[in-house]
Amino acid sequence: MTRRSRDRGSSTVELAVSLPAIAMLLVVGIGALAVVRDQIECVDVAREAARAAARGEPLPAVSDTSLSVNVEGDLVQVTARRHRVILGHSFEIVETAVAAAEPA
Repeated sequence: MTRRSRDRGSSTVELAVSLPAIAMLLVVGIGALAVVRDQIECVDVAREAARAAARGEPLPAVSDTSLSVNVEGDLVQVTARRHRVILGHSFEIVETAVAAAEPA
């Protein structure tokens, strides 16, 4: 038996073993990107809501995000919360923005 015949099919086995790991890394990477995207959206929503509340305008309509407004003196603080579940792990994304209230 030659060396060449003993190694036959080894690259196929190595590929078959590594494919699930590559697929798992891909899924985890896409999930991480989704969480980062949600965080950026929460920052944007909190900023827009703080500006609107400071002007006395209605808060923007957002889906999947809860907004809470806190007014202290001439400062308006808006907290945006979004809950996500990715691959069985729960993520609570919380972002806060502050704006100075405009005089009426």
